[in-house]
Amino acid sequence: MRVPKLRNVVIGIAIFAAVVGAGLLIAQDQETLRVQSPVDASNDIFPVYLARLLGVPLTAGDAYTVHTNGPVAFPAMIAAIERARHRISFETYVFDAGQVAERFVTALEAAARRGVAVRMVLDSMGASSMDEAHIDRLEKAGCRIGWFNPVGQLEEANYRTHRKSLVIDGDIAFIGGMGVADHWGGATPDGPMWRDTHVEVRGPAAVYVESAFNENWIETGGVVEPDLLTHADAAGKARSLVVWSSPEGGTNALKLLYLFAIASARRTIDVQSPYLITDESTMWSLSEARRRGVRVRLLTEGDITDAKPVKFASRALYGDLLSMGTEVYEYAPAMMHVKAIVVDDVLSIVGSANFDNRSLELNDELNIALFDRGVSARLTADFEQDLRRSNRLTLEAWRARPVHIRAREKAWSLFGELF
Repeated sequence: MRVPKLRNVVIGIAIFAAVVGAGLLIAQDQETLRVQSPVDASNDIFPVYLARLLGVPLTAGDAYTVHTNGPVAFPAMIAAIERARHRISFETYVFDAGQVAERFVTALEAAARRGVAVRMVLDSMGASSMDEAHIDRLEKAGCRIGWFNPVGQLEEANYRTHRKSLVIDGDIAFIGGMGVADHWGGATPDGPMWRDTHVEVRGPAAVYVESAFNENWIETGGVVEPDLLTHADAAGKARSLVVWSSPEGGTNALKLLYLFAIASARRTIDVQSPYLITDESTMWSLSEARRRGVRVRLLTEGDITDAKPVKFASRALYGDLLSMGTEVYEYAPAMMHVKAIVVDDVLSIVGSANFDNRSLELNDELNIALFDRGVSARLTADFEQDLRRSNRLTLEAWRARPVHIRAREKAWSLFGELF
């Protein structure tokens, strides 16, 4: 009996290795993109230039509010749900059981019972820990839930919707890095509150945030009725590009957005992202920015992380970044989950996408690139405050780290394209 068992183990290991190897091969960049921009971010024509190159609409008349951390963002989102008159479109990756979930379920349930059309797209993996009682309450109230890529579909298991958006009546939208879980709402027994950012947008850009939702609503089997395609009036002076991505061959608009943002910088680039893993294209873009004399600061999570293997893979790249003069910081007090980029104090990018291959190649993501100096100033102020609570890494200290740590980082970096 031992020989067949051993043979089965060997066969299993071989199949696993083959699957992982195929995944790594597919995930590798087919070519290195060397994106350059003759127009800088502060030029008044750059928003039009960028919109046409990405093939997405440029909206005008948007107004933004930055919500720093869950205790600020969640009350604003729930208040918007409570004021909804016609429809709510809500998509998220994480929807855990807990107190924060109870608050959202109560508000969504009440909205549905007063006649608001509530549609939800939940990732079947990220929301797998959702309370069954919450699902039952939502469905009994009339909320419609679409489950994205059911986990049993093995061919789709690696492709998740990581988008996080809430759209109220087609003219108010929230997007950012926060899911529905207690660790965004405050400290939990598992650790301190996560650091994160959401933005609220009012105006025409909200229509396109809902368009991204509608794409995944259709993919989960939902139907988009004509009366759901509405127009939002101007609410401010910001110009915006709503950019979303799905797994596809070639390069998607979201990755190009990141590369053009870096290419457009002439003075400063501030990137805040967990799971910071660069590929050849982003590394080339960052090195070119440094060659132009651009100050590049990268702020990522530190030892407090929810994904240690990804952290090791990320750290394997620090040496190259530090060698080119990039400033690298690790946030110390808690898990840092913000996804934000600010270029030359004028262009801001916020949303669900991390600065890594999984977000830029594999996941469904949703970001907004916006041109508003007030928003850039606010995000920069938050960035500066976070830096004061972070550890700056130096090349000398990094080169002196123990050999066994380097070996672990190198091993996990082999999977960087899948992270």
